[in-house]
Amino acid sequence: MGLFKRLFGNRLPDDFGGELAAGEDALATAPVTGGGYLVVTSLGLWVPSEDGPRRIGWHLISKAVWGENALTVTEADETGQAGDAVLLTDRVPVRYGVEEPGKLPPMVRQRVDGSIRGRHRQELPGGVAWFLRRKVPGTDGTVLQVRADPGVDAALVASIAEDAAKKLVDPEA
Repeated sequence: MGLFKRLFGNRLPDDFGGELAAGEDALATAPVTGGGYLVVTSLGLWVPSEDGPRRIGWHLISKAVWGENALTVTEADETGQAGDAVLLTDRVPVRYGVEEPGKLPPMVRQRVDGSIRGRHRQELPGGVAWFLRRKVPGTDGTVLQVRADPGVDAALVASIAEDAAKKLVDPEA
């Protein structure tokens, strides 16, 4: 039994249904209106889905907003590579109704913000691209992620992302 569980007990509901990884402990949970749970762990946010609970890594949460008894999560998909940079595309935000959030909202905010090591907003023709250096849970180091608005030239974003990733590795490049 891990030290966390010995000190604080298991915060995972008995009927959760998901499989946490070795060493992954539930830090906060909240029941979702309509069934299932939101569960904060060191590796990500577990959310209910049609196929059962699934974890979204902190590095793939573009936005999480708490308001009106709900957590609205915008998840990103890794849709490509540009050199060592990862290109992201946001999914449609999903709203999870939560009547008793407890510590969940501030813990989600802390984890999402804590995964970001650096950010840059770049105005481009057609919109904006965000360049984020993020920590990937369970790994060493960071990854450069790039998320552009719909309508921004994908080839231009990929070119800039590839150059930016090279400069992170070798600032003299």
